[in-house]
Amino acid sequence: MTCWLRSALLLPILIAAVAAAGAQEVAPAPPMGWNSWDAYGLTIDESEFKANVTELAKLHGYGWTYAVIDEGWYMGEPLGDSLRHRNYAIDEHGLLVPSAKRFPSSADGQGFKAIADWVHAQGLKFGIHIVRGIHRQALEANLPIAGSPFHAQDAADTADTCPWDDGDYGVRDNAAGQAYYDSMLALYAHWGVDFLKVDCIADHPYRISEIRQIAAAIRKTGRPIVLSLSPGPTQLSHAAEIRRYGQMWRISNDVWDGWTFLHEQPGDDFPMGVRNIFDRLPPWAGQARDGRWPDADMLPFGELAPHPGWGEPRHSRLTLDEERTQLTLLAIARSPLILGANLTRLDDATRALITNKDVIAVDQHSHDNHPLEHLPASFGQVRVWMASGEAGERYLAVFNLDDKPLSLQTTWRQLGLTPGKHAARELWSGDRLPASDHLPIRLPAHGCVLYSVE
Repeated sequence: MTCWLRSALLLPILIAAVAAAGAQEVAPAPPMGWNSWDAYGLTIDESEFKANVTELAKLHGYGWTYAVIDEGWYMGEPLGDSLRHRNYAIDEHGLLVPSAKRFPSSADGQGFKAIADWVHAQGLKFGIHIVRGIHRQALEANLPIAGSPFHAQDAADTADTCPWDDGDYGVRDNAAGQAYYDSMLALYAHWGVDFLKVDCIADHPYRISEIRQIAAAIRKTGRPIVLSLSPGPTQLSHAAEIRRYGQMWRISNDVWDGWTFLHEQPGDDFPMGVRNIFDRLPPWAGQARDGRWPDADMLPFGELAPHPGWGEPRHSRLTLDEERTQLTLLAIARSPLILGANLTRLDDATRALITNKDVIAVDQHSHDNHPLEHLPASFGQVRVWMASGEAGERYLAVFNLDDKPLSLQTTWRQLGLTPGKHAARELWSGDRLPASDHLPIRLPAHGCVLYSVE
């Protein structure tokens, strides 16, 4: 029996094993969880991952659910200075598999199944990151694609490479390309993957053919897998199209721990700071619904160490006010919330931020989320977002983007609410405001307030 025929017989078995999950909505609310990139970059290993997942399980009651291993899990030497020296691990069908050197439970062809089973036993869900495409080693050896009569050379688009990753070629928009992604997702579903972050696909370049192929391959598995598409900024012109295939898509380039960053090259927007997100999110207002979530990137809070994906090991350079502002903005815009901190070194201030159930509820359960477009000129660098709650309450977030403190008197009408007296509760402090027709606002530089208004 030929190798591909044996695989063809095995592939339906893998698919059937996971099909019982059905075709339910995969992400009815914005996904919440943790990703290894901000603290570990390419380097996380099995013991470090499990240590962070153990801490994430303690946060699960607040909604934090997905534990995601970001780029590099298939590299034996993630800090190698060249493609040849990074020691990629691939299987006999050209698919990337975990490096057994870093993930010992993956030895003997086990892949991530043991780790995924362990994550699930903690009550959490398991995710991985890939760069779209087919690995160069698979092409060089022209390896067979599992479950098909095709080989790597039939699927690979050698004219297409990722600008910042030299490991892969693109995948052709043909039957062989679809078979390649089908085999990949069948394997991931067999492992127990719940979340797939695919990079170099949502912008620079935007590869809609591979987005379609991956989404189709996920559907064929029958397993509910969140498809997260990176990097940004995804162009608004692609909104209707990308909503058909992904549950999350990045609307900004990578966001790191700064209010703003200086970019020396025209058109360069890496890295983005918290201030930039205020310009990126408004055009996407109204798109966060129906299991589809514009993604304003991760929360670079807490300890970004021992090997952050950018820069030197450090504690987040964001002030507490700036962290509160970022989390508030993402919550009222209903962005996914993905932590970047090393959870094994979580400080009390960061823990308090990420365990505020009222703020998290805005992200998970509000609707009609939008920025207020017309504010009085006297508001200066103030930005305002609004949303509605499940019980009829209105949420009002007021942000001070200025580099100095702010103090102003405003009416509810100026903030987009009906005139008259309203009572309110500030969700970060818990302070209650008695019914009044006006609202005094005092904010530190880069600070915010988030009210639930009756």
